[in-house]
Amino acid sequence: MSKISFTNSNPVFYKRLKEKVNSYFDQNKISPKGGTQLLLKSTIITFSAVVIYIVLVFFTPGALVSAFLCALFGCNLAIIGFNIMHEGGHGSFSKHKWLNDISAYSLNALGGTIYFWKQRHNIEHHTYTNIEGLDHDIDIKFMRMHAEQRKRKYHKFQHLYWVLLYGISYIVWILYQDFEKYFRIKNDPAAKKLTRKEHLIFWATKFLYLTVYLIIPCIMVGVVNAFTGFLIAAIICGFCISMVFQLAHVVEGTNFPEPDIASNKIAREWAIHQVSTTANFATKSRLVSWFLGGLNFQVEHHLFPGISHIHYPYINRIIKETCTEFNITYLEHKTIARAFMSHLVHLRKLGLY
Repeated sequence: MSKISFTNSNPVFYKRLKEKVNSYFDQNKISPKGGTQLLLKSTIITFSAVVIYIVLVFFTPGALVSAFLCALFGCNLAIIGFNIMHEGGHGSFSKHKWLNDISAYSLNALGGTIYFWKQRHNIEHHTYTNIEGLDHDIDIKFMRMHAEQRKRKYHKFQHLYWVLLYGISYIVWILYQDFEKYFRIKNDPAAKKLTRKEHLIFWATKFLYLTVYLIIPCIMVGVVNAFTGFLIAAIICGFCISMVFQLAHVVEGTNFPEPDIASNKIAREWAIHQVSTTANFATKSRLVSWFLGGLNFQVEHHLFPGISHIHYPYINRIIKETCTEFNITYLEHKTIARAFMSHLVHLRKLGLY
């Protein structure tokens, strides 16, 4: 699909919004980046993951405790992704580029490839949110995420089997999709070629991932226990990551715009498009915000991805006020449970009609 554009010739909403947000940071004399507060949080999160791994692999407790710790480890990996990798990938972790780069490469420690992630997430998802053919986050095999996608008979059960697909998403991403992208780029004459450094990083990442997450555990606790633990952690991690995205973009009320056929343009400015395709949830819960790295403030994140999530509760009020000023619908669910039910209802409707 050819690239589309937005009607940005006079983006009055976004201009007004940026003025207010910039004024907030200027008046309070604070940096929009994460800084020391986020660094401390990230240290705690990373330390907890390392401790759980060491306990599981080198001081393996009983089966039930180990299963619980594997599930906790999977959650911990997702939390690292939400709070450290995601911020570093957007350059919002710190005002220092080198610290942002280190944070971003935490994805490679989780088995992913930050080079591919920045292309798919920063460019495709954040620019063309919920647009078929350009936002690949809504292109999930065996799922119908919006009305323009072709309906198949098995979709009437998608409100039931979504659990399986979301659960295996992390494994598929790390062990299949990354390799698919790598060899597609390598063999496509028209694609931008990876540098020697990126080739080396890719293969080193996959080798170290398999070594740390599978080979060492197999040696220490046995093949069956190692693979069982890996599956528990990976499925929990995949489920957490998938649910955060789905509750932010694939619920009742979010739009899935189509460009005008003649002009190949979206008939609204980019910022309004972001608000209409995105939903917040549980923004009053400090606990949810802490664990999800502010990704429950998804509207704020999509409008200002370069601002750290530690500031989202403060600019949330500014964005809501500005949306009211311009008569723009701001979608938000008060709790995770309500957002979750909205997602299931959305899947059920798309499976039936």
